[in-house]
Amino acid sequence: MGEPVAGLLRKREDPRQASALELFFDLSFILGLTLLSRRLFHDLTWGNTFETLILFAGAYWIWIATAWATDWYNPNHLIIKGLILGIMFVGLVMVSAIPSAFGGRGFMFAGAYVLVHFARGAVLLTLLRGHPLRQRSLLILIWFAISAVPWLVGAFRPGPERVVLWLVALTIDYGIAWLGWPTPGLGRVPDESLRNVGEHLSERYQQVFIIALGEAILVSGLAYANAGITAVRTLAFGLAFLNVVLLWRGYLIPGDLRIGGILDQNRPRLAVTVALCHAMVIAGTLLTAVGNEVLVAEPLGDPKGAWVMLIVGGAALFLFGRIMYHVAVFHRLPWPGFAGLAILGLLSPVLLLLQPLSISLVTITALFGAVAVDILLIRRAVRQGRLTTAEGTPLAIGQDDER
Repeated sequence: MGEPVAGLLRKREDPRQASALELFFDLSFILGLTLLSRRLFHDLTWGNTFETLILFAGAYWIWIATAWATDWYNPNHLIIKGLILGIMFVGLVMVSAIPSAFGGRGFMFAGAYVLVHFARGAVLLTLLRGHPLRQRSLLILIWFAISAVPWLVGAFRPGPERVVLWLVALTIDYGIAWLGWPTPGLGRVPDESLRNVGEHLSERYQQVFIIALGEAILVSGLAYANAGITAVRTLAFGLAFLNVVLLWRGYLIPGDLRIGGILDQNRPRLAVTVALCHAMVIAGTLLTAVGNEVLVAEPLGDPKGAWVMLIVGGAALFLFGRIMYHVAVFHRLPWPGFAGLAILGLLSPVLLLLQPLSISLVTITALFGAVAVDILLIRRAVRQGRLTTAEGTPLAIGQDDER
């Protein structure tokens, strides 16, 4: 292995905390979430919500691919630093197109997305010449080249055609990653090449989730500051804050169980599955953020289906992502989460007739029950030694929970 390549790769013994560069890169995702929430807030329709989630999936895949890159490669290497900063700039251009991505700025969004993946692949292929890991970058780049076709064609097609083509492109990007980028004649990426530094990657997931929670606090806080402050609106602001607290505590359950060691194991599909689960969790948090803004701005507004779509839909998507996360990582079925989803689903027809304040009360109650009961079940299972990894290693509750 040549010295340039040796300095390029992250070593297992390297510091596992996120670097300052990675935290700086996250600023671009903050802009993306803000523009996504603004796009959704100003057009509360099912069609726009679906389009917004497509745009979120594209922005998130840029973030996760970069998080993997800094997990595989040394973020302090000069070329990697330059690559990350370049991706950050192009990513900022991409998310700046979000307000009109399904209008006149379709090519700006899709073109920037494709450019990021092509540029990263080209740089890594050049740096890894003659190294076994070059095969990984080659296979990933081939599949990004394939998905680039519907991305770019869709940019020039209006309306529903763009939606369908970009949905196809995202299906390729997400689905093929889960399969390990299998390529006819070239095989698939070897499992060892996809191994992660679990502690680093779990920290990155927590950081991006905190960013999403920050967006939820920001938009509800601005709505409260800019509206006439009344007793009802203050109550609504309190409920919005409680909603964010429940999402925060519900997410932290895996963190308390020390998942870094689990992600360290050579289980590449688990790493991709965890990324997909986080996509659902963060998308649910995004919907909740806009729902909280509506709650604070119009706590007693006339009943609308959009209120249920945001407030209930955000909680439901968060719970579903959390359920799938626990199934994939801990091999357990968190039945309180299923119960919470069932309750919200059964009550949705009634909630369509209620105001945002009432919808939020019901949703928070269901979310609190699902999170609180599951926390108690997890603690009991861990203390009894019944909750283990797939290899049979007992999980331990974090020190903060023991105090």
